[in-house]
Amino acid sequence: MKSEPDVFGLAHLQQRPHGTAPWDGVRNYQARNFLRAMQVGDRVLFYHSSCEVPGVAGIAEIVGEARPDESQFDKKSEFYDAGAKRDNPRWSLVDVKFIAEFPKFVPLPTLREQPALKNMRLLSPGNRLSVMPVTPAEFKTISKLGGLK
Repeated sequence: MKSEPDVFGLAHLQQRPHGTAPWDGVRNYQARNFLRAMQVGDRVLFYHSSCEVPGVAGIAEIVGEARPDESQFDKKSEFYDAGAKRDNPRWSLVDVKFIAEFPKFVPLPTLREQPALKNMRLLSPGNRLSVMPVTPAEFKTISKLGGLK
């Protein structure tokens, strides 16, 4: 899961009550579909993007299954979607919980250097979705780079 650290970074999540927050505002159909496929208990890598040094900051966990993102119906929200209908919502959110900050931030260039990550979606041209899957092997490699066992 990717977010801009000055908008909502891993530290913001950690500071929330119980370290939990909704992951809302996803407005790309492919990212939405990946989000809808998430299950409670899934671990996610928290990636900081659109910043001086993009990379993986830590780990979060899905603690609430996909449900309609209410911001799509709120005319005052920047995420309002006039075409979204309550009986057929376009956009969903999940609840995420802070698990750990990596002892060592894993910058994008370090990810690119890893042979084990050569097929990772994030590192492929044109893949800049806010939500995308990683394989268990990719998750393990990045966690190890971040200083977790």
